[in-house]
Amino acid sequence: MAIGTLRYWAAAKEAAGSAEETYDAETLEEALAAARERHAGRPRFAEVLARSSFLVDGAPVGVRDHASVALADGNVVEVLPPFAGG
Repeated sequence: MAIGTLRYWAAAKEAAGSAEETYDAETLEEALAAARERHAGRPRFAEVLARSSFLVDGAPVGVRDHASVALADGNVVEVLPPFAGG
């Protein structure tokens, strides 16, 4: 397993109740599933996550299957909800 950081922006930060947290996962799919489980008591979190885009160390994930996005120790996953005006 890899240990890194999930960093939340804008509505994702508000829905998570924090700006960042640690993940322990091999893929982006595993990291996001664990985050959804951790925040199960915050129903808006899953909604925001479903609409968000993701960067791994600054590289856009785009439409790739999250199960195919491998994570490594020290990676930073940016969770970017849709922004207004853009």
